[in-house]
Amino acid sequence: MFCYQCEQTAGQKGCSVAGVCGKSNEVALLQDLLFYTSKGLACYAHELAKKDVFEEKINMAIIQALFTTVTNVNFDTARLESEIKDVAELTVCAHDMCVKLGVDVASLPAPAHFKVATTLAEKLTQAENIGIQSRIKAKGEDVTALIELITYGLKGIAAYLDHAHVLGYTNIADYAKIFEILAKLDTELSVDQLVAMALQTGEINIAAMQILDQANTDTYGHPEITKVRVTPKAGKAILVSGHDLKDLHLLLEQTKDKGINIYTHGEMLPTNAYPELKKYPHLAGNYGGAWQDQQKEFAEFPGAILMTTNCIQKPSAKYQDNIFTTGLVAFPGVKHIDENKDFTAVIERALALPGFSADEQEKYITIGFARNTVLSVAGKVIELVQAGKIKHFFLIGGCDGAKSGRNYYTDFAKQVPDDCVILTLACGKYRFNKLEFGDIEGIPRLLDVGQCNDAYSAVVIATALAEAFKTDVNGLPLSLILSWYEQKAVAILLSLLHLGIKNIRLGPTLPAFVTPAILKVLQDNFNIMPITTPEQDLATILKK
Repeated sequence: MFCYQCEQTAGQKGCSVAGVCGKSNEVALLQDLLFYTSKGLACYAHELAKKDVFEEKINMAIIQALFTTVTNVNFDTARLESEIKDVAELTVCAHDMCVKLGVDVASLPAPAHFKVATTLAEKLTQAENIGIQSRIKAKGEDVTALIELITYGLKGIAAYLDHAHVLGYTNIADYAKIFEILAKLDTELSVDQLVAMALQTGEINIAAMQILDQANTDTYGHPEITKVRVTPKAGKAILVSGHDLKDLHLLLEQTKDKGINIYTHGEMLPTNAYPELKKYPHLAGNYGGAWQDQQKEFAEFPGAILMTTNCIQKPSAKYQDNIFTTGLVAFPGVKHIDENKDFTAVIERALALPGFSADEQEKYITIGFARNTVLSVAGKVIELVQAGKIKHFFLIGGCDGAKSGRNYYTDFAKQVPDDCVILTLACGKYRFNKLEFGDIEGIPRLLDVGQCNDAYSAVVIATALAEAFKTDVNGLPLSLILSWYEQKAVAILLSLLHLGIKNIRLGPTLPAFVTPAILKVLQDNFNIMPITTPEQDLATILKK
């Protein structure tokens, strides 16, 4: 195996024996094979799209294959083999459809002609021959770096599109653009062409986040300012982690009047602010912090645990019997709830476990500062800026992780001057979201915009402020201090670059897949820079 798609990759170079995330050599290779077969299917889907032919089963097989290979989603070799088989069978169908429509299938790129082997050993050998190292050998490190940058951006987009699709929202144009890029990745492309393709990937991601935002807000209402309890109550309990709003909604419905409190964890925290979810009285609040703390927090949680989407780690024996997965997320030996979404097994396990014996002391944090909320007070914010009472905005957000160096974000937030406002989103906020920041004439100094999935809200807020001040986003008193971990963060970064946003500070380390030459391109065009120390970065920003 060789994998360097996440921030915590071994030695800041690449995982070559087993993934730091916990995936085995077999899982890593099967994920590579699944991605390669999905590129083959995308070659045909692209040709079908050019003839306005769209098959939902084909479309979603590609999108879900990409999402499945995002970090911390699927660690189950049996499920990966099954998905590879499904994609391969659909590829045969898509090939035949293209032939009937007169497509010159012989001229399609190599992945379109790939035949998946029969045995597991043969599949693993195939995967070794089509992995990252084979691309580096054939195309060189710089071209491969750009291909991987685009690949990881597409994986992140696939996650957003799958979330939207679950709620019944689809934008065929986004799918068609993704298939076109996938179909081109194995052709001969120059560095300039790949840079342009990376920015196009960022543009597609903005559209994907927009439709996900619409799916969430149409279905559950716009997030409202909400005080969320972060200490448990006495009673039986279920903890929901991941990102999926619909899974939480279905579980809330199925647990009505059963005497079970439902808690959110990690990126599910923002769901407490949606009107159609917060109306359930047994949505009791948030428990714990970000995904990387789950092995300790889940072991201490006295109830059942439901993992939706990515963020799962290897369960310890202490809670192996209490944890369940659903959707695309999977781990060997963990009970899986299928697409029928009957959570009876989760509920029964929660009832069998002791739950919390007593109320803990009440503590709350305030969330719900998505685009509608912030824009509703934009006039007041603009007045405060013009009066010199708000000097600067800091967007401190992104993924959290276990690697050392992430205390930078806590220290940075603590040192932000009292006349500045912090916007935050994604699980990186757990580094400082329980601290007291106060307010500036009624405007909270810490504004929690939501999940990583809610990055569209941050884009809308920044764009609206730029319009109000008759400038562009780069002209605002706004600095982006971002942390990254996995591929959704890559997609968001590409979106920011597509929008022309400059001077982004990125950490805790720069991506291992970005070579010095590619980094120079990003620095020359966008002035992307690594974080240094909170003191130095704040001094540099505020002296301008």
